[in-house]
Amino acid sequence: MASELARDKKFKKAGGRLKVASERVGQIPPYLFAQIQKKKAAMVAAGIDVIDLGIGDPDLPTPEHIVRRLTEELADPKNFNYPEFAGCAEFREAVARFYGQQYGVELDPETEVLALIGSKEGIAHLVPALIDPGDTVLIPDPSYPVYRMAVLLANGEYAGMPLREENNFEPDFGAIPEKVLRRAKLMFLNYPGNPTAATVDPAFFERAVAFAKLHGIPVAHDSAYNRVTFDGYSAPSILQAEGAKSIAVEFGSFSKTYSMTGMRIGYAVGNRDMLKALAVLKSNTDTGQFTPVQKAAAYALEADQHCVSANNRIYGERLKAVADGLASVGIRTEPPRGSFFIWARVPEPFTSAAFTEEVLSKAGVIVTPGSAFGPAGEGYFRISVSVPTERLLEAVQRIRDTIRF
Repeated sequence: MASELARDKKFKKAGGRLKVASERVGQIPPYLFAQIQKKKAAMVAAGIDVIDLGIGDPDLPTPEHIVRRLTEELADPKNFNYPEFAGCAEFREAVARFYGQQYGVELDPETEVLALIGSKEGIAHLVPALIDPGDTVLIPDPSYPVYRMAVLLANGEYAGMPLREENNFEPDFGAIPEKVLRRAKLMFLNYPGNPTAATVDPAFFERAVAFAKLHGIPVAHDSAYNRVTFDGYSAPSILQAEGAKSIAVEFGSFSKTYSMTGMRIGYAVGNRDMLKALAVLKSNTDTGQFTPVQKAAAYALEADQHCVSANNRIYGERLKAVADGLASVGIRTEPPRGSFFIWARVPEPFTSAAFTEEVLSKAGVIVTPGSAFGPAGEGYFRISVSVPTERLLEAVQRIRDTIRF
């Protein structure tokens, strides 16, 4: 009884509130796109027609032949058992064959391919699998927020590698301080880039791998938009660089290429020791992706690929339409060679946040502030063209009619 009273007294002294979140979680800001969706929901509830150009969730449907294959796999009772931790053999072998055909890269499906519950999951789990508390991770700035958040959740530190427009949004490896390099235990890269939509040639990856090997820093390349390309451009793989498998892994996704976002399926390929560490963490925290989804993804890689080129034609037309529309109001940007994002400078005298707030409140259009992707993103905003063309054109027209700059 006395111990219960003491506990009650202590609880009341603390203000009657339980500490239910760790300091680690407490330092993570609310996920940007969750905040945007909350604001959007409030506006829609108020009867406002909102055009959402914020999140990169494809509006084009999953190709019918992939859906049919998924349906067929759902009819097999054996597919409802626990999946294999590393991914079923059919999936891993399909990914290995894809790398051989697309990039001329040979992969051992047993040790150099790992199935993921979406590439986001794999990226988030790779960080604690490779770093210890206090270690530094090199992060592109601006970049996909999950890189930074994963480091904070692992009690690590991150150092930004600024991506400048004048340098094709590529990191200047020579500008990274030596003291940072000594502490660095991982480096992230991402091309075609999110949010910048920047693309690189194979020579960039040769330089990146050589730099990483010189300093002994493992590399994780996020290649989620590798097949979303235009105007004859074909995105290279970091694994094509000489010696890359000795120090690098690459993440791939089916979300953007095949509009399979909700199925949550991706892969990590490359350095077997890095993948082994990731697999140890994953096998202790999840039980793998649903086997029918893996088999449908394997089929997607090996079936007719006309759906990929057809979708890319649509995205390419949308990107050009938006670039032309923005030019008509004095915001000049070139349609990218990869991804389905427009990355453009905000007009003066706006900051990124002020411009996006103005566009939302006055035009009912959601665009993403560049500053949400890191300090070097200030002065830019991002548009996703994952909505129908007519809505994109309407969004540009609304901005033209309501915003004064």
